[in-house]
Amino acid sequence: MKSLEEIRDMLKSGCPPVDAINELNKLISEEPENEAAILERGMLYWGAGSRALAINDFHSALALNPESLARQALQNANDILDYYNKDLYNP
Repeated sequence: MKSLEEIRDMLKSGCPPVDAINELNKLISEEPENEAAILERGMLYWGAGSRALAINDFHSALALNPESLARQALQNANDILDYYNKDLYNP
């Protein structure tokens, strides 16, 4: 099992996000209280377009640590999902 830092290094060296997500899944199954790993996986899910999985991870990380960066990630996600352009609806 790789550590969170090793997984981040994998990403920096060009590893596909799906491989990093698989490694994070292993890490989280061994350390379910690892808020940083859950948040990292959520960010990767968001980048991959899996919005629901990302938001679930943001909520999970926030439940473990109310002062987590997941609070800002969740707020940003909600802002993006709530955005709409009135001009697109009224051409």
